[in-house]
Amino acid sequence: MTDYKMLADLLFPNVDKNVDYYENLYPNRDLKEGARVTRFAPSPTGFLHLGNLFTCSVAYKTAKTTDGIFYVRVEDTDQKRKVEGAVEVMLEGLKSYGITADEGVMIDGTQRGDYGPYIQSQRKEIYQTYAKYLVEQGLAYPCFCSAEELEALRAQQENDDIKGYYGKSAKCRDLTFNEIKANIDAGKSWTLRLRSPGDANKKCFFDDMIKGKIEMPENIIDVVLLKTDGIPTYHFAHVIDDHLMHTTHVIRGDEWIASVPLHLQLFRILGFKPVKYAHVAPLMKEENGNKRKLSKRKDPELAVTYYKQEGFPAASVNEYMMTIMNSNFEDWRRANKDADINAFPFNLKKMSVSGALFDLVKLTDVSKNVICQMSADEVFELSYEWAKAFDPQLAKLYEQDKAYATAVLNIDRGNKKPRKDIAKWSDIPDYISYMYDETFEENYELTGNATEELAVNILNLYKDIVDVNDDKDTWFNKIKEICQPVGCTPNVKEYKQNPDAFKGHVGDVSTVIRVALTGRTNTPDLFAITALLGADRVQKRIEKAIKHYEEKK
Repeated sequence: MTDYKMLADLLFPNVDKNVDYYENLYPNRDLKEGARVTRFAPSPTGFLHLGNLFTCSVAYKTAKTTDGIFYVRVEDTDQKRKVEGAVEVMLEGLKSYGITADEGVMIDGTQRGDYGPYIQSQRKEIYQTYAKYLVEQGLAYPCFCSAEELEALRAQQENDDIKGYYGKSAKCRDLTFNEIKANIDAGKSWTLRLRSPGDANKKCFFDDMIKGKIEMPENIIDVVLLKTDGIPTYHFAHVIDDHLMHTTHVIRGDEWIASVPLHLQLFRILGFKPVKYAHVAPLMKEENGNKRKLSKRKDPELAVTYYKQEGFPAASVNEYMMTIMNSNFEDWRRANKDADINAFPFNLKKMSVSGALFDLVKLTDVSKNVICQMSADEVFELSYEWAKAFDPQLAKLYEQDKAYATAVLNIDRGNKKPRKDIAKWSDIPDYISYMYDETFEENYELTGNATEELAVNILNLYKDIVDVNDDKDTWFNKIKEICQPVGCTPNVKEYKQNPDAFKGHVGDVSTVIRVALTGRTNTPDLFAITALLGADRVQKRIEKAIKHYEEKK
């Protein structure tokens, strides 16, 4: 029989602490009952994509709605794939969507909190202490199998129902102390494997916070806990970290469901209270009537940078994500139109079990609603910041006269039914183009009853009476006064009752003026546009329009 204490000392001669040391070093958190502790645990290997942001938002909301703690732990045990600066970029991305950690790794690379280090590569001694403890209990053992031997085992098991290093296939499982010592003395490298207590005939039951009750076979595989360099695998490290950092809820993608039996087994044999798991289904996209997962290769909208470049405000993305996070959010929003989104009582149990459908068209609609509620100052500041990064021409227009730009953005803003022309900041250059001579595109196509001849008559009268200092009633009365001399009626209802008696109505007169000044038949409030354009610009555009229509007659 192997002396497990001797084996543990042989494998870990430099580990001089025991598990009680770390249990005392990281005491229970002083939080109110029901407060949840969640985390974002990125690997420093890539960019922040929508799936990360979505899952991280779920974890953040879970903590914040319970007055809990949300922390960042960097899982960098795979040093070969590490990308310098990746974590900082991800944290900057999260910050722009209102997600900031209470503790853990910060944007500047520092660490804050009493449960660190929050970087796994700095916690090697902790993992090895718990690994030594498992060896002492006879629950872990060194494996000297080479890559070639493991590959041969995989080939041998190709047609087996259960594949992996277990039972009789686990050739290092029952090595004696002397055999192990001889291998180590010979300089053979080893990994540390779990001596799984699982039974293939038994089931593992757990209650997923999103998907409900799940039943799976127990884990019987002797998985690797420590690699040959002494660095832990994700399975081993996250169980220890979540225990010592007193995580209550682990929110992660549902690709991890298959690992839950192993993870619960590790919690149990280490003597830890298991966390509660919430597995988030992937974001889906509808294509040709079918649903599929969003793809890095096919879908540019999976990258969070896409929303920044397009100019979707963070508030719009957050608002939309909440509509697909919780099925009752839209009803809540209708009843709480002006409430802060953080006041919504987020609930894990109201998340989609099978995967939320991500729809750019719906995001666009949501964003229009969000932006139309913003003040002109807020729209200006946010779009100006965007323009400085992505549209230098717009930034230059803004910088000519910031007060003028803000006034332009304020047209029809603050009404009971504000217009919803802007879904993202990249819509603004076209939306305001006619307010600047540099970007104004002449277009004299008329609609309705307006003809070139009627347009000339209207504009010749209008240019002599328009006054940009008039109030709105005076301005509109002048437009109505033009109607009769040009053969139109100021009363739309009268026109509808007897259309053959008139060349058009007051709406047609307004359209002619609108087209002359803006090149469009549909714009926000024409009175406000006229006043902001100013007398000189108004006169020049009218004269140019008259000349165009006269040449076409």
